Amino acid sequence: MGTDTTAGDAGADAEGAEGAAERPDRRLGRRSRLIVGLLLAFFTLNFADKAAIGLAAPDIKHDLGLSAGQYGLVSSAFFWFFAAGAVLLALTFRRVGFRWSAALLMIAWVVSMLPLVVQTTFAVLVVSRIVLGFFEGPAHALCQSIVADRFPPERRAFAGAVVNAGSSVGPLLAAPALTWVIITWNWHAAFLVLVVVGALWCVLWLIAVRKEPGMGPAPRGPAAKASGPAADDPNGDIDVPLTSLLRVGSFWGLAMLSFAGYLISSLKVAWLPSFLHDGMGYPQSTVGWLVTVPYALAVAVLLTAGLLSGRLLGRGHSAHLARGWLTCWYLVFAGVAMIAFTRLPPGNLQLVLVVAAFSINSVAFSIAFAGAADFLPRRHRAGFFGCIIAAYSLAGIIAPWLLGAVVDAADTVAQGYADGFLVVGAAICAFAVAGGALLDPARSRRVLLAETARRREAHTALQGAAR
Repeated sequence: MGTDTTAGDAGADAEGAEGAAERPDRRLGRRSRLIVGLLLAFFTLNFADKAAIGLAAPDIKHDLGLSAGQYGLVSSAFFWFFAAGAVLLALTFRRVGFRWSAALLMIAWVVSMLPLVVQTTFAVLVVSRIVLGFFEGPAHALCQSIVADRFPPERRAFAGAVVNAGSSVGPLLAAPALTWVIITWNWHAAFLVLVVVGALWCVLWLIAVRKEPGMGPAPRGPAAKASGPAADDPNGDIDVPLTSLLRVGSFWGLAMLSFAGYLISSLKVAWLPSFLHDGMGYPQSTVGWLVTVPYALAVAVLLTAGLLSGRLLGRGHSAHLARGWLTCWYLVFAGVAMIAFTRLPPGNLQLVLVVAAFSINSVAFSIAFAGAADFLPRRHRAGFFGCIIAAYSLAGIIAPWLLGAVVDAADTVAQGYADGFLVVGAAICAFAVAGGALLDPARSRRVLLAETARRREAHTALQGAAR
């Protein structure tokens, strides 16, 4: 009887302990979902800021008396220091902490747009876009670093996909809302709306994550060593400098995949509306809603791709397949669709292929980035992602300029678009295949562990010789 009671008490204790263990997990899940939601809003505002200048383009050109060339300069100014910001600011994330890194980026975005809420000049507009581009450069690296810290590999791709959906949600929400504001008041009011919403997000973020673990500055010195190499970092056993990470094949694979994705992203923002109107013959009123279709479909593509990647890992498939090759297949599909629509006359089939080609781009920035986090030590994630963003941002400079040059050189506008998109579609396929082959997280982890062992052996031998 006493034995039965003891066993019952032990069972109850075990159940209580199990329940106590589960409750923090549930709380952690709720808190992680809240943070993902806030990061989705963060990324949505990031892309709404980008879209605002295009939505206000006619009014800006009219009010400031800008030529097409001057407006083009304003648009390209955003990317002049985008890569520099992506690298330099991303390297500070771990020291500043994720909580204040996100808040300071948002504050910088708000401050950069403040001069545009009143009457302004061409020079101020250009400087505003340069500053905004510099501080928006590391936004993606920051979001992916936070996601990588809070989610295991099998859930990381989906969480990253939800955050990256902001790249489509931003233009989707901004297009009707900011257009209404511009028509009702003026283009300065549109930037005022973004300033107010950005400030509100900043306050909410600082309150929501003030007690979240892992959001403060990373420990340094003895405190960092005392925490152990892999206390909460699955790749903490890798001890190499950032330069070693930039030499592994997965770095170049991710750079190529994201470059291919950004070829699509930059053309979708800069040229898709003009192509639908001038190249395919749709009236401007139709283009206004038609251009939102790829953004809406991109959200579904992102979420399903994230689920598929996690499911592949859960069933025992390699990260090379679930991250590298899966991203490759999506991008190749987009590239082939782009090549195909250049060979077809305007019509429903061409429109379907256009929508398909411009709906795939964001997969490279969630699935492939999740693959990188599978082998990156926590302390190097932000710097590594910043270097990747610096590489793919070159597509934002090259692709819009190249397509414009091809269109200008062609006999007709329609032929110029066909030739330009044909070249870009082929480039997307080439970069996607090369990137898919190189992005192999497991292999990169083995290479980095081997280098870690060699460095430790060399350090031990050096200490022995000194004694």
